[in-house]
Amino acid sequence: MVGRISLLAGLAAAGVAHVLPRTPEPVEWAWLAGGLLAASLIVSAAPVFPRFVRRRRPVRRRHGALDCLARNCCPRMLAPLWAFALGLVWVCFHIDHRLSDSLSPQDEDKVSRVVLRIATLPRELPGSRRFEAEVLASQPPGIPRRILVSWHGTDYAGPYRQVGAASFPDLVPGQVWRMSLNLRRPHGASNPHGFDYEGHVFAQGLRAVGSVRGTPRLLYDEPGASLAVQSERARHRVRQAMLPYVRDSRYGAVLLALAIGDQAGVPPEDWTVFNRTSITHLISISGSHITMLAALGGLLTLWLWKRLAWRGRPLAERAPAQVAACLAALCVAWLYCLLAGWGVPARRTFLMLAVLAAAHLCRLPLGPPRVLLLAAAAVVVLDPWALMASGFWLSFGAVAVLLASGRWVGMPAIGHPVSAGARLARGLWAACRLQLIVTVGLMPILATLFNEISIVSPIANAYAIPVISLVVTPLSLLLAAVSMVPGLEWLARAVSWLAHETLQLMMIPTHWLASMDAASLDAAAAPWWTMALALAGMAMALLPRGLPARGAAWLLVLPALLWRPERPPEGAWDMVAVDVGQGAAVLVLTSGHALLFDTGVRHGPSSDAAARSILPLLRAKGVKKLDVLVVSHADIDHAGGLRSILEARGVGQSYSSFDAVAHLRREAALLGMPGDLPPLPQVLSRCHDGVRWKVDGVAFDFMWPLESSIPAGTNSRSKERNAQSCVLRIRGRHHSALLTGDIATGQENELVRRALGPVDVVAAAHHGSRSSSGRDFVAHTAPAHVIAQAGRWNRYGHPHPTVQQRWQRAGARFWRTDLHGAVTVRSRVEDLVVESHRQARQRHWSGP
Repeated sequence: MVGRISLLAGLAAAGVAHVLPRTPEPVEWAWLAGGLLAASLIVSAAPVFPRFVRRRRPVRRRHGALDCLARNCCPRMLAPLWAFALGLVWVCFHIDHRLSDSLSPQDEDKVSRVVLRIATLPRELPGSRRFEAEVLASQPPGIPRRILVSWHGTDYAGPYRQVGAASFPDLVPGQVWRMSLNLRRPHGASNPHGFDYEGHVFAQGLRAVGSVRGTPRLLYDEPGASLAVQSERARHRVRQAMLPYVRDSRYGAVLLALAIGDQAGVPPEDWTVFNRTSITHLISISGSHITMLAALGGLLTLWLWKRLAWRGRPLAERAPAQVAACLAALCVAWLYCLLAGWGVPARRTFLMLAVLAAAHLCRLPLGPPRVLLLAAAAVVVLDPWALMASGFWLSFGAVAVLLASGRWVGMPAIGHPVSAGARLARGLWAACRLQLIVTVGLMPILATLFNEISIVSPIANAYAIPVISLVVTPLSLLLAAVSMVPGLEWLARAVSWLAHETLQLMMIPTHWLASMDAASLDAAAAPWWTMALALAGMAMALLPRGLPARGAAWLLVLPALLWRPERPPEGAWDMVAVDVGQGAAVLVLTSGHALLFDTGVRHGPSSDAAARSILPLLRAKGVKKLDVLVVSHADIDHAGGLRSILEARGVGQSYSSFDAVAHLRREAALLGMPGDLPPLPQVLSRCHDGVRWKVDGVAFDFMWPLESSIPAGTNSRSKERNAQSCVLRIRGRHHSALLTGDIATGQENELVRRALGPVDVVAAAHHGSRSSSGRDFVAHTAPAHVIAQAGRWNRYGHPHPTVQQRWQRAGARFWRTDLHGAVTVRSRVEDLVVESHRQARQRHWSGP
């Protein structure tokens, strides 16, 4: 028990180190070491205390319990204490080492000449290539040792068109190139409950991101630079051999992902289906696949070892067959993990198999809990950042639930013969039951990580697990093997056809399940105590049968799943200026209603800021329906996510300064799906002055454009569309806010003449452009806070330094989403509270 508690303490220390805003200073380390030393001395001296008491006072019976506690319990407290300290020191040491290897500020956003080696399998995206690289030399010096390189094609097709096939050289791991790179520190959107790109890149050890400039030059090739390069080179060879057989197939990218873990080619719409049915864990090289192959390798070795001889002596006499089979299975698992890219699930499975193999060879009686904890500790020791990956929690959580449930599921008693149909039905029921247990058991983790839970997961996994694990994955591996053998092209085509057709048939019911409205359940962000309560309830429910109230323990999971975040009281409001890059999106919440002003920017044909940042925020806030949706004008940085919002959330009333239906039809034609419109709002209206409404004690009224003005069409010039932007004023009982779209100084002056009045919070017009935020408008509104939504390093220079200084001289605090992340404003009777996400959630890896 002490060993397991110590392992848990070490893992907890590693988790604490990752959420620290900074690593401890030397003085703080000294205080920690002194405290540990003092605690150790006190605990070590505890057994002597009863003897001292016994000398001073008469011996009493109560001293027996004290003596037992001092002799047995106190010394055991040292192991978890020191395990926690060692875990903290180990992870903080690695964090400090990685932080020291960073891009200097003077070299940021500048072109550097770099000699680098391709370290990983390049991701082949339409019109671009992306790979991790090891820097061998640089000018100027001081470039981080490991960087992420993006090589884009010369032709930009635009955000609505698929990029054509660009001409790139054959990029192979181990090649050494000389490149001119525009280097920047990793930067991503920073939103509440959103994906932390900077933390993800930091965990990968990538300390800079570079974009290729000019024409790179190949210097030489080093195929044997390291074991990691050799494994990545093998993955490259397998991919090149498989591509002719899967390139034109609908699910060919999935076959590649199952064979070598290359998921770059899987389209986003397929990931949506996989996520809604919760079979994403199968569309990769998972633990079950590795265990299956290891078992096959071990069984084959066991069979051969008992039958083969060397120099007239059977191999079984030279070494036990079970030992050889155990080592062979471990070797097969290791090779397959290298082919898979050595991700967290692969490392977890291999280390768990290694612990089991070591226990078997050394005859150590290790139970499942000890094996799981040892594997988790080994993963964190080898990779301290594994705790930051969602796959760590999901994979170890699933195994823990299966191990716990397997203790009481039991086996049926031997009785009369059972027919094959009955055995099949019993097997299907057992698979559904285990999947249901895993789904329910992982609900708290899924709700915390993704704010979404798949309801159809047990049904989808019941047939997807056997089909993918027993049919599609073996066929994908067979395709990878035969495609590399000359003369077996006919067999490779047959295997590819069989694997693809099997997968395509499996996806028919999967698409149907994903299309159901009740396929997934949103789970709002809940406080930490609900998560602790849910985990405790799950642990109690998975205890062996016969314990009282065991079934009722599942009720403890409900608070985490049914939690509803606190809404503002009557007359108050909350506002979140979402970090969507070079775009605009503002969420306004009252006590019973939700309004979204603008929908962010579109990045590509299947990617926009709404899906990346806005929808996760809506799920976390518990917003299932938007009562009002305002799209200020038809620019792509304000209306780019409109389609995604309409597809994911019902909208009651929408306002826009343009014909939204015509815009959606035009966008559908540009995306190559003419006539395909998303669900439209219940009511579509034009925004103009005089339109106002009041809900929950908060008044909303449009200040611009004028009712008499002619709406700007979607094909009009950008300047005309900006001039017709919707301007919305929000007035609660305590404070007011103004959302301005992209109006310019001319429209601002008109608002001043119409007696707009002072405002507490202003969203800087046109992202803080120099053409907006005129002096009269700044002096007239006199806000306490101004928010500029802009992208880091945007080519327009937003927000302009002159505009920022103008607002600051007027007494306003100037917030920038590119520097501060999402900005949250809370209007209450006590005060107006404004905070940024980067300040509220500081992490040691976050950039300025």
